Amino acid sequence: MFNDFSSPIRYCLTRRSAKPRDLIAPGPDAGQIQQILTAAMRTPDHGKLAPWRFVIIGADQREALAERLTTAYRAEKPEAGRLEIEAMAQFAHQAPALVVALSSPAEDSKIPLWEQELSAGAACMNLLHAATALGFGGGWLTGWPTYNSDVRDAFGHAPEKIAGFLFLGTPSRPLEERPRPDYDERVSVWDI
Repeated sequence: MFNDFSSPIRYCLTRRSAKPRDLIAPGPDAGQIQQILTAAMRTPDHGKLAPWRFVIIGADQREALAERLTTAYRAEKPEAGRLEIEAMAQFAHQAPALVVALSSPAEDSKIPLWEQELSAGAACMNLLHAATALGFGGGWLTGWPTYNSDVRDAFGHAPEKIAGFLFLGTPSRPLEERPRPDYDERVSVWDI
């Protein structure tokens, strides 16, 4: 087990992300993906707008995604070398399961855009928690593909933005702990 499920707070204190390149089969099946995304949608959502969407990228669609990424990368960076192009193709082929999360704001709403974007981020975090609860590892990546409009247009359209690529599978090795922020540096008590 790669997280401590002995108690809910222990789980929260030991939760870790997995590196997508280290995730192997088995990944979640269609029913588990549905459970994971249903849990992801149980997120804070001021105004009940559901300002997010999810796009499941099937195993049979990974090569098309790789082609989309490399074509968009070449268009934006015509001087790109072979290794950069290969990295874009490899990005699309990581982990057994892939979900693209989109921030889909309701522009005509009185709810501030920032709150809607925060809700999309919370939905991504809920997705990772749900995947972990089912025994899988998950990694949430952004990087260049997240900010390219041609890549975004493969999944949606402006004003939507890619909130991230969520890779899911079974960790091939124990998850490594990373340095965490120092409590006293990040937390203070308000003193009027």
